[in-house]
Amino acid sequence: MPAKKSVRKDSPAEPLSDKVEKWKRRIAHYESGHRKKAHPFSYEKSALLVVDMQRYFFDKSSHAFLKPAPAILPNVRNILESYRKLGLPVIFTRHAYLKGEDPGIMGTWWRELEEDGDKLAQVVHELEPLPDEPVLRKSRYSAFVGTDLEKRLRRLGVKRLLITGVMTHLCCESTARDAFMKDFEVFFTIDGTASEDDDLHVASLMTLTDGFVMPITTEEVLRCIK
Repeated sequence: MPAKKSVRKDSPAEPLSDKVEKWKRRIAHYESGHRKKAHPFSYEKSALLVVDMQRYFFDKSSHAFLKPAPAILPNVRNILESYRKLGLPVIFTRHAYLKGEDPGIMGTWWRELEEDGDKLAQVVHELEPLPDEPVLRKSRYSAFVGTDLEKRLRRLGVKRLLITGVMTHLCCESTARDAFMKDFEVFFTIDGTASEDDDLHVASLMTLTDGFVMPITTEEVLRCIK
């Protein structure tokens, strides 16, 4: 996955819960009443997709460390545990390149790419995948490109996809757009995804809400499941 760019720093003192309320107000203009009625969240026929929650983005020693990322870990973990308790499908992705693999334009775009054998390419230990939970290695932003994700979802009878992970504006957004194009109902966690800064995160949320996803908070997901 990409190396982190030098970007504006967001205030570390502001709690995620406070930010979420601001984000909800920002995206409210792009929400539609009829969509809420037509596409209410339900865990039935849904799958949880945990996108690229790798040490690469969470280890402070990594050049790609995302400062906003650790704050979403408890939310993703809570959703993950709820899905596991109900025996619902959970699929993880990892962004990494095999030795000698052609990264295509990603290579010249980012220059520094995560190699598959690096320990930082693994999923963070807080979300350790269970033996029966697939971990799909990908080499493009979208989790549908170069993987069998769609086949897995179809085989499981999945109609709804709940997206968590990083980064909001790159892999999460690209995956959400592709899922929508494949006629899945896409639910996107406002506080279970993170980007390099709030501007990128909110811009992505607004675009996705307008055309591709139903935005949802962790609290709303857990309330529905329980």
